Amino acid sequence: MKPRIVVVGGGTGGMVAAYEMQEALGATHQIILISDVDYFQFYPSNPWVAVGWRKREDITFPIRPYVERKNIIFYDRAVVGCNAEQNQLTLADGQIISYDYLLIATGAQLDFPAVSGSGPHHGWSESVCTVDHAEHAYGRYQQFLQNPGSLVVGALPGASCFGPAYEYALILARDLKKRGLRDRVHLSFVTSEPYIGHMGLAGVGKSKEILTNKLREEGFDTYVNAAITHIDSEKVYFDEKDSLGKTIRSHAIESRFSMLLPAFRGIPVWTKVPELCNEKGMILVDPYMRSIKYSNIFAVGLTVALPPVEVTPVPTNTPKTGYMIESMVTTIVTNLKNELQKIKAEKVRPTLNAVCIADTGDAGLVFVALPQIKPRRVDWFTEGRWVHLAKVAFEKYFMHKMKSGHSEPLYEYLTFKLLGITRTEKDSENMKKGSSTF
Repeated sequence: MKPRIVVVGGGTGGMVAAYEMQEALGATHQIILISDVDYFQFYPSNPWVAVGWRKREDITFPIRPYVERKNIIFYDRAVVGCNAEQNQLTLADGQIISYDYLLIATGAQLDFPAVSGSGPHHGWSESVCTVDHAEHAYGRYQQFLQNPGSLVVGALPGASCFGPAYEYALILARDLKKRGLRDRVHLSFVTSEPYIGHMGLAGVGKSKEILTNKLREEGFDTYVNAAITHIDSEKVYFDEKDSLGKTIRSHAIESRFSMLLPAFRGIPVWTKVPELCNEKGMILVDPYMRSIKYSNIFAVGLTVALPPVEVTPVPTNTPKTGYMIESMVTTIVTNLKNELQKIKAEKVRPTLNAVCIADTGDAGLVFVALPQIKPRRVDWFTEGRWVHLAKVAFEKYFMHKMKSGHSEPLYEYLTFKLLGITRTEKDSENMKKGSSTF
């Protein structure tokens, strides 16, 4: 039997990893993909689903037929146990899957329990983190439209993915205008960031200026350094902090509809593995995305422990955009292929460049941060109607890419390289810069 490389997670990281592993090592290794759901979802389109501009079937597709035609074995069930010493996974149906190498791409849990009353199922706030949550948000939004009033969009303490909050806020404002209801809704944006446009990245280019102006133009009241403490059916409660993290005033603002992005925490199946994770349950890796404890385990995406870009009065964390996740995958595949095939080559690291496109209804916002931590070679944030069209095109392109099984087509590689954006860099290149995220 061929040695096994098992990938756990059917999202952006997992699908890309399975395809790249199969292309690089499929001739000599058996590639297995395991996911707790049987479909792929394009997460960046969830804000559109939450206002009814997309439906589930527009941004999802079944995983099995596409990976199996690439000779990747697929299991659509959850992993409930991991014995890292024995190199074994236990699936929800009791089946044991052994592995020679394990790549974890399961994402993270949404930490709604950290804030009383938050979350779509046991609380009063919505989320656009999954397509299920986005559908639930749209249902609640339709109820809100029958009796409009005040609404709140923003991010809870410890959040890291702020882009979708800004995107959803501006999309909502646009949708309310289209429905002729804008003058009947009071809008508030409440965020744990120290200033508008921080994005968990200490700002990108003109992000502060542009996003402040955009929210002001749409009539949002904005609150920063906000530590949300409780949410109920009528109000959002939060403490406003000063630069030292001390409460300067407490607020309770009305809200009949709230979409508040949560912090992330580790998934229990991995936190139970000795010395795999940090205290928050995120997987500890070296600069090559390899577990610090277990040499045959790798991790990518939201499940990876990355330090905050900077300390903020209310905790914020580092975002992990789709391109960053793909760079983590390519790093693992490149180094593992060279290692297994005994190719003498310098190791590579993920560049962790942050690239993001956000829609605002009839226009959009785009930023590029190369690298994530300042000083940067590229620190660019802009807006325009062309960005709206670019995001629509990107949605179609990425869905096609995930179906075709080519994670980085040549034209994508050449286009990004022309812009100075690459997925990986050699160790020597990183050393010259004298900095590292890890």
